[in-house]
Amino acid sequence: MRRLNKLGRIDRSQPIAFTFDGKAMTGFRGDTLASAMLANDVTIVGRSFKYHRPRGIYSAGPEEPNALVTLGTGGRREPNMPATTVELADGLVAESQNRWPSLKFDVQSINSWFSPFLAAGFYYKTFMGPTRRSWMFYEHFIRKAAGLGRAGEEPDPDRYEVRHLFADVAVVGAGPAGLAAALAAAEAGAKVVLVEQDFMAGGHLLSEPSDSEAGAWLSGMLARLADMPNVSLMTRTSAFGAYDGNVLGLLERLGSSSADPRQGARQTLGLLRAKSIVYCTGSIERPLTFANNDRPGTMLASAARTYLNRYGVLAGKRVLVAADNDSAYSAAFDIAAAGAQVTVADSRTQPTPQLLEQARRGGIAVRAKSTIATAVGGQSVRAVVLVEPSGKASLECDLVAVSGGWSPTVHLTSHLGTKPVYREDIRAFVPGKLGAGQFVAGAVTGSFTTGAAVDEGHRAGNEAFTFCDATRRSQARVKRDLPKTNAGLSVVGDDRNPGLWPKPPLSPPSENRFSKQADEGAGGQMNLAKGKAFIDLQMDVTVSDIALAHQEGYQSVEHLKRYTTLGMGTDQGKTSNFYALSAMAGLRGMAIPEVGTTTFRPPFTPVAVGALAGLSHGHHYKPFRRTPMHDWHVSNDAEMLETGLWMRPWFYHASGRDVNEAYVAEMRNVREAAGLMDISTLGKIVVQGPDAAEFLDRVYVNGFAKLPVGRARYGVMLRDDGIVFDDGTTTRVSDQHFFMTTSTARSADVMSRLEFLLDTAWPDLRVSVTSVSDEWAAMSVAGPKSRDILAAAFPDLDVSNDALPHMGLLEGRYRDKPLRIIRLSFSGERAYEIYTGASVGKEAWCRLMEAGTPFGLKPYGLEALGALRVEKGHVAGPEIDGRTTLDDLGLRRMAGKRSGFVGEVLGRREAFSDPERPRLVGLRCVEDGKRLRGGAILFRPNEPVQGHGLGRITSTTYSPTLDAWVGLGLLASSASQEGAEFIAHYPLKGEAVRARVVSPTFLDPKGDWFHG
Repeated sequence: MRRLNKLGRIDRSQPIAFTFDGKAMTGFRGDTLASAMLANDVTIVGRSFKYHRPRGIYSAGPEEPNALVTLGTGGRREPNMPATTVELADGLVAESQNRWPSLKFDVQSINSWFSPFLAAGFYYKTFMGPTRRSWMFYEHFIRKAAGLGRAGEEPDPDRYEVRHLFADVAVVGAGPAGLAAALAAAEAGAKVVLVEQDFMAGGHLLSEPSDSEAGAWLSGMLARLADMPNVSLMTRTSAFGAYDGNVLGLLERLGSSSADPRQGARQTLGLLRAKSIVYCTGSIERPLTFANNDRPGTMLASAARTYLNRYGVLAGKRVLVAADNDSAYSAAFDIAAAGAQVTVADSRTQPTPQLLEQARRGGIAVRAKSTIATAVGGQSVRAVVLVEPSGKASLECDLVAVSGGWSPTVHLTSHLGTKPVYREDIRAFVPGKLGAGQFVAGAVTGSFTTGAAVDEGHRAGNEAFTFCDATRRSQARVKRDLPKTNAGLSVVGDDRNPGLWPKPPLSPPSENRFSKQADEGAGGQMNLAKGKAFIDLQMDVTVSDIALAHQEGYQSVEHLKRYTTLGMGTDQGKTSNFYALSAMAGLRGMAIPEVGTTTFRPPFTPVAVGALAGLSHGHHYKPFRRTPMHDWHVSNDAEMLETGLWMRPWFYHASGRDVNEAYVAEMRNVREAAGLMDISTLGKIVVQGPDAAEFLDRVYVNGFAKLPVGRARYGVMLRDDGIVFDDGTTTRVSDQHFFMTTSTARSADVMSRLEFLLDTAWPDLRVSVTSVSDEWAAMSVAGPKSRDILAAAFPDLDVSNDALPHMGLLEGRYRDKPLRIIRLSFSGERAYEIYTGASVGKEAWCRLMEAGTPFGLKPYGLEALGALRVEKGHVAGPEIDGRTTLDDLGLRRMAGKRSGFVGEVLGRREAFSDPERPRLVGLRCVEDGKRLRGGAILFRPNEPVQGHGLGRITSTTYSPTLDAWVGLGLLASSASQEGAEFIAHYPLKGEAVRARVVSPTFLDPKGDWFHG
């Protein structure tokens, strides 16, 4: 048991039960999953990405590369969560990842034996042969082996939300600098939002002993902020991205009272709009690189100190602290004071004298000019081999705490394109010049002392407030007299004695040294030893991978990243990036700033897709649209179908037991009596103005300028490239007023297209276009008895053939609302489209149904509508699919010799006249008991069934009139002669049916039915 009876900020009076890999364990309120696992002697927490090497807990924050676990079960299963950031909760269920059959015995660890074949970029080389299609074989196995955790497949039962927040000053990071900045801005009168990713505020002060004066200072600051009504402290909230307009993307997690988040939103995505931002994001400790530096029991020195002072967990009893700077000594002193045997291996020739004296008093052995060559051990560290002036020495230990200096956390400050700037004095990148209203303070600036952090925070808070309100300035000062610790240092160093914090890391290796040593180390640890030296622990990128990338020409840092996958894991290379850049700089013989950095992009930490979606999923993302007659359809037992955003009646159960029986009955009723169809979903656009007719002449391939008032015309629009865009009818209501209808699917696209043309191509035209789709309810009555029904429903209107001919318009009033009746047909029968105000649409529908009952009127659904139009040979969405032209669809005659319309020039390209281009044909099944299917591929008889054939079937239906399966298709012009037979092959069901080419107009080719 590694838990100490004292120390820590945990509440030992509140034990918490959780499981890891099915084993019951116990922690305390205030633990993270990582600290609780350490307290329960869990050494191995996962397996590495590529080699499946055992990995242990490495850090204590979001930079964690190793300890990735899967949380929850069922729909709440969430993979790849850093155990170091997971707040322990009652009933939490965690399991390790990327191992089989168990964590301690992983079959795929055999990959380490084949590591020479799995070097960087191996997949680009290994899986390219021996044939061109070999990749299709390999892909299945590669995908099974790839990844880390496995996501759940069940629906997520939890709720995610999105909220918008506003502030005068947003402060990111609640360490000493952030607390000082928030207090300064708040006391000046600003509305402040202080964002902290941890569930406790304090930053690195939480790594100080809880009973120290530093803890008292922190408590005092938090109490002052809590008493201020203009300050909002958001813990458990990650600022994952910075965006234009001083907008921060936030991810707020539910508290830890239970692992079951049903009590509230599991996660909330926040968009924080601030007048100014202060980034107090701190810094991340760098590791050291040596052979086998990934063995469980190796962790950052700051993490070992955090687990001790914050969680009361002693991570080892025999501890080696390996460092090249002063900051690691704080960890060494605290760990030794807790009872561990501590040795410091300091790579510097002359460690700081004050620290040496403090170490002597604490019984700590300091070995100067000492570096680690290799770690010894299998599933945990047992010893290290040190390289010293006197030679190699072996030292037994169960914890290796490493520190290679610190890298300011510049990610958020770079999201808007600001390039970080290299500072030679601290050997690190710091934020470049930020945009207006953005400020930085603390360790992110390279100021690694607490006193400097507090001063900078106060200054930045004042500047941020002044940016918001230049008339006022805070006069309050933040008390910065931070106490001494048992190490004789200030909380994180003493700015009055800058030699104590921290020494710059060693220079990057020269190319010659690097090229001679494959995996033996990087940074200041280039020692000859056998074993892999990892730079990126999560992605299994080694020193030799960097050398290979350089050798093969991937020397740009962006190429290096993609070739080796460096920094492409969930941790985004937070602990690896600097050493990778340093190594490549050494290989290229360049300075680190010349090599540069990779591009920092959001998110800084992973964001769940559920959080991004919030409540916008299912029909909250794409809400249903309902026609004015929707309730009538539902109450009359219609089977509703979701078509785009619309709910439309598919068929009516009164017509049959299922869709196959019902739609045929509905078709037959339309042909023999009459049917009523809800067409309110059509797009409806009013085109008005002196140049409206000229505008339509340019939009449609056929002319509208000479269309008489009170008449309608079918029209076809093209895209600029000559491909058919949409079809519909337009009616001339008055000389300068046209009523356009579009297909349901394209209504928004057509409206957008018309506005675009008026704004960009023809701004001189005096035309306005207005969408009125929601203002009109629309219904179509079709069938030989449709005129009688219309006359009975609206006895005051003359609907005779003379008064209302085919393609004619009749206007009137219904319930004080406009009424339009346009005679046109989509089914081939005599038909009328009735438009009235949406508010009285249902009433008009019921009136038609009542008047039509004696004539056999029945409603029909979408399936019957589609079948009726196939019988008549009308094209629709399956034929107007974004690939067909006027010639393909047999509509070239509509354009005639006209010119000047959209798509006219490119529509006459030579390729569009290719004899092998598909043309619209009718198809009739010639085999009894068989059917045609949409999507079937057409082949000549006795030809191999392979490839794309000569064409395809686009739409099919059973025709009760013909007692046969018929369909429309697109067939190569050279093969589209009527009477020719083809095999319609449907690979999804393995069906092959003979079909004969016929006219696409199956019924009433002369149009007598709808003209009568």
